Amino acid sequence: MSWLVLVNPAAGGRSSVERARAALTGGGVPHDLAVPASAGEMAAIARREADAGRRDFAVVGGDGTANIVVDAVLSHRTWVEPPTIAILPAGSGSDFVRTFGLPRTIEGAVGHLVTDDRYRCDVGRIEGRFGTRYFLNAANVGIAARSAGLASRLPARLGGLRYTAAFWIALGGFPPGDVEVRVGRHRFEGSAMNVVVANGQFFGGGLNVAPRASVMDGLFDVQVFAGPRRNAFTVMPRVVRGHHLTHRAVHRYVGASVDIRAPEIWPVEADGEVLGRGPVVAEIVPGAIDMKI
Repeated sequence: MSWLVLVNPAAGGRSSVERARAALTGGGVPHDLAVPASAGEMAAIARREADAGRRDFAVVGGDGTANIVVDAVLSHRTWVEPPTIAILPAGSGSDFVRTFGLPRTIEGAVGHLVTDDRYRCDVGRIEGRFGTRYFLNAANVGIAARSAGLASRLPARLGGLRYTAAFWIALGGFPPGDVEVRVGRHRFEGSAMNVVVANGQFFGGGLNVAPRASVMDGLFDVQVFAGPRRNAFTVMPRVVRGHHLTHRAVHRYVGASVDIRAPEIWPVEADGEVLGRGPVVAEIVPGAIDMKI
């Protein structure tokens, strides 16, 4: 077995390339290493290798990098046996691995590539005017999506604090709006600031947003954060440790699909990547990948 290791040099700086190469070689991991120049090139390489029979993909980067590869290999072809995805964390946005308690450094995570342990995982598929996108960890419609876009423009030296800082910067100018959210037979209608569609537990730079989510139950953990804006001052401090679910402004639902009608100006993101705007529908894809643990 040889891993295709795709390095995002924008995550962790150019040093991440040499760190990955040294760790893989030193750990005796059979691999082919590629350093794509763009997200489009990374997706193209992943698709080409999948067509050639490759099943084991490792990414050096964060959740956004993993999203590119997961979407590329799942949207491109039908798998008899799920592909395996490994994440060698680099940069500030590697939240999905927190669900598994995996090391959050390249060097610490490389050792897992030589073991046989894999964990069958669900992924999400979200559809809107932007098209269809597979996602690994979580999608958001509302202020969290606005924050994700803003965080990418803040200084990298802030690390995971970029996401928290971006939220508070975005809050003052973000308008609450009327939403309709349908999850199975459940429905929420009213003013809100954000709708979370979670597969994993952690995002936003380590926030425990969905502490009850499971990546193998065939269900989303959907949360509506009701308006007005002032609710954020009592909800967000609780989100850090996952204690927010009992807050009166948080409405939680569980289901295999969700239909979200939100204000046209609200952005949509998945795994930290801003996709577009407008209404969306999402569904869980059970057991779509094997996560290397």
